[in-house]
Amino acid sequence: MKEIVSIFLIGISLSMDTFSLSLTLGTIKTSKRIFLLPILVGIFHFFMPLIGNFLGFKIIDLLSITTNKLLGVILILLAINIFYHYFKEETINVNLSIIGLMLLALSVSIDSFSVGLGFSALTTHQVLASFIFSLCSSSFTYLGLTIGKYCTKHLGKLANFIGIIMLFILGLIHLFK
Repeated sequence: MKEIVSIFLIGISLSMDTFSLSLTLGTIKTSKRIFLLPILVGIFHFFMPLIGNFLGFKIIDLLSITTNKLLGVILILLAINIFYHYFKEETINVNLSIIGLMLLALSVSIDSFSVGLGFSALTTHQVLASFIFSLCSSSFTYLGLTIGKYCTKHLGKLANFIGIIMLFILGLIHLFK
């Protein structure tokens, strides 16, 4: 029981960055396919820890963990672009392709890869743990999108501005992590 609680707590902590990102994406006008994001995030959060457990530290040496910085730059550029359109009184519309959604899902799932490195110390039930991570991350992603959309409906343009600020701050956090 203690092991399951630990796995759920890790799953929730792994879901916070995807929650923040999806909350922000929910405040701006996006294509209807944005609701594929929770499914994609869940899939990546299932496989990334298993891959991390399988491949181990060799990949960490090759990547030198620059993925956070890359994600930070992408989020800041997205925030700047949305901010530019915000003041031009245009409707902010982000049309992410399936590839774009997959890249977003992958970028918020990289941290679960590193958790996979320590899987053997955490549990002997790696597939169950990955399923729990997947469930948590897809749930938090959907919740963020829904709350963001609700805020926009009731707060209007202010919700867009708050979303831009959150996106920029999230980018800075990842850039300097």
